[in-house]
Amino acid sequence: MMKVGFIGTGNMANAIIKGMINNEHTKAEDIFVFDVDTEKMHQFASETKTNACASSEEVVKMADVLILAVKPNQFEVVLSPLKELIKDNKPLIVSIAAGTSIEKIQTLIDAGNDLAIIRVMPNVNAMIGEGAAAVCGNKEASKEQVNFVLEMFNAIGMAIELPENHFSTFTAIAGSSPAYAYLFIDSLARGAVKNGLPKDLANKIAAQAVLGSAKMILESDEDPWVLINRVCSPGGTTVAGLVALEDQAFISTVIKGVDATIKRDEELMKK
Repeated sequence: MMKVGFIGTGNMANAIIKGMINNEHTKAEDIFVFDVDTEKMHQFASETKTNACASSEEVVKMADVLILAVKPNQFEVVLSPLKELIKDNKPLIVSIAAGTSIEKIQTLIDAGNDLAIIRVMPNVNAMIGEGAAAVCGNKEASKEQVNFVLEMFNAIGMAIELPENHFSTFTAIAGSSPAYAYLFIDSLARGAVKNGLPKDLANKIAAQAVLGSAKMILESDEDPWVLINRVCSPGGTTVAGLVALEDQAFISTVIKGVDATIKRDEELMKK
């Protein structure tokens, strides 16, 4: 079994580790963690029966796969003292940091082209086992290594292999879109409140309807437009609502939101 090390034990690392263990991807005894918040780290290690390490250096020494679960602005601080150790041990590097390219990680580690690096863009729904993740490896990453990471993230939702040049688009429709979905659900609920329903009840009804609609698309394998037509009766209530939404440019407004997200992600990548 591969030994997997995590630097950082925040919410996303927490979700990944629990998914790996629960789905028997990796045994708890083969997972090593380190976090600067030692109290949180030891509590997490105790709960999951994983191995708490005394330092990030210890994690690198123990790991065949090194997961960098730290924020992008912490990358340089975290990686700087680990460069030589990483070069010597050559673990598979897996990054889950948004806006941090494989090329940038290679530069920070200063390992040339000798290191296998895989970049992953997960989303917040991984915390409930319904995540969506994009996975991309550099030329040094083998198919087996990429598959290992795909299986890791399939344990907490869905993972797909995607070229890195599409990661900004993935960020827009999977990384940021949960916030758009929350806004849509809240807007539906507020429409119900306007017409007399209590907000907490309206939230539950709207959320369940959106959940079911998403499952319908995934499980029926139908194009959304086909499903839209099935819900619409001639001259009916749904058509009236759709026409009112499109009067306010609903579709193009959503597309503009996607475009704005992609543009901002590309701007951040250049910094």
